[in-house]
Amino acid sequence: MKSVPGCQCRVDALISVDGRGQIVLPKEVREKADIKDGDKFVLISHESGGKGCCLFLIKADFFSETVKNTLEPLVRDILK
Repeated sequence: MKSVPGCQCRVDALISVDGRGQIVLPKEVREKADIKDGDKFVLISHESGGKGCCLFLIKADFFSETVKNTLEPLVRDILK
């Protein structure tokens, strides 16, 4: 779909929430992100004006590795 200028983010799909609060990620999005049945995600939300406006899904494995790589050096420095 459409790229956001100056950002590596883009709009890949327009999705809806059903009556049970579930969403379906389009097949093309799942394939591109290598999302398989049973994959776990971290859900990060952002608020603006006291209301939720943005949701971010990050694969749990990627998030764990990113947090580890970020926090490990900080903890090492603190424990020196």
